[in-house]
Amino acid sequence: MTDLKRQLVSRLSPDLEKIEKALVANLDPNIELVKKIAGHLLFSGGKRLRPILMMLSARSCGYEKEDASDFSVIFEYLHAATLLHDDVVDGALVRRGNPAAHTLWDAPAVVLTGDFLLAKSLELAAMSKNPEIIRVIASITREMAQGEIDQMTRKGDFSLSEEEYMSVIKRKTAVLIEGALKTGALLSGAENGKTEALSSYGYHLGMAFQMADDLLDYTTDLETLGKNPGADLREGKMTLPVIESLKNAKYEEKEFMLSMLGSTDFSSDDFEKFISLADKHGGISYTRERAVFHVAQAKKALESFKRNTEIETLEMLADYALLRKS
Repeated sequence: MTDLKRQLVSRLSPDLEKIEKALVANLDPNIELVKKIAGHLLFSGGKRLRPILMMLSARSCGYEKEDASDFSVIFEYLHAATLLHDDVVDGALVRRGNPAAHTLWDAPAVVLTGDFLLAKSLELAAMSKNPEIIRVIASITREMAQGEIDQMTRKGDFSLSEEEYMSVIKRKTAVLIEGALKTGALLSGAENGKTEALSSYGYHLGMAFQMADDLLDYTTDLETLGKNPGADLREGKMTLPVIESLKNAKYEEKEFMLSMLGSTDFSSDDFEKFISLADKHGGISYTRERAVFHVAQAKKALESFKRNTEIETLEMLADYALLRKS
């Protein structure tokens, strides 16, 4: 993990510097409060995965213009907007190791700052003068909103199936990553075959990343994770480790696990017992297996491309999805 991360940092440092500059340059609200709220999240240590993916996608198809970093921040703004909104909806207290924005400012101001970032994303998309890119960004925004609404309405619904869970995480996570890859290809004017291949890579990578995130909630501590472990459990979210474990648990074990879902005051001993049951009944191993499958599919989607630095880096990022700790 350490060696892979070191290699990725070395490869991506020049792009990351451009992205950081573009994030600042394009964040130009007329109201200082919006800048403070947006900056609190945007500059609190995000990995910049989505803008990096867009730039790699564009370059893998031959795009070399300097404005790639400006278009890439569309996806960091979209991601930040959803996080701001999610934390308000979920009542989350911590994000990236820092107090969630709505604990420092009024919730309406935080929501409206998220709205500003969504509008800014569409404005940047329009600067491409490519109707297909604008359509992609609009579609992403619609799908992510529906995914969050779907997840919110299903909180406390312990009958959520694996198929329904897959639909939720596709909208919640995969569409944004898929859209970043697709936009990079569209920006370069790539042929349909390459655009479809990169979109497929993005979809499978997004699915793997979300499953890995769902595992982290049960396998990582607060300092490493950057938010409270067990947050999904407290919010009553039916993620794949839970769905699979409940399917295999005995009646008494299932009753205990269900009593934990949505509870906000369970003890550390109860949480450890829940993790032990999730491990015993295959929830953790099964989720990891499904994530491995999607990583393999992501890498398979790149087989038609000529080997170059960008394609190798995309493959490394797919492996990173499984090995990362936060």
